[in-house]
Amino acid sequence: MGRKLMDIKQADPKGLIRESYRIEGISLDECRSIFMDWALSLPVDADSQEAIRTVLLAYEAPQDHPMSLVLAEGLDRVGEAPARRGGWRGRRV
Repeated sequence: MGRKLMDIKQADPKGLIRESYRIEGISLDECRSIFMDWALSLPVDADSQEAIRTVLLAYEAPQDHPMSLVLAEGLDRVGEAPARRGGWRGRRV
């Protein structure tokens, strides 16, 4: 039995992903910007991978749409170790 996905209102609280699919001719860079705003709008305790899967399924996203490509990148990158921060914070031991 498959795992239940989160509610679409939790996965896309501002409707940013939904609206990005409605914008004709939207670019990859514009989708990346929208994705960043979307990620920041998720609740702190939200599972971002689950949210990405939820919006992809709920909006029946075409695989070749720029937002689908950005979301796929988001799925691939979740769980990667963050890059080293610069400045004094990056050098602290």
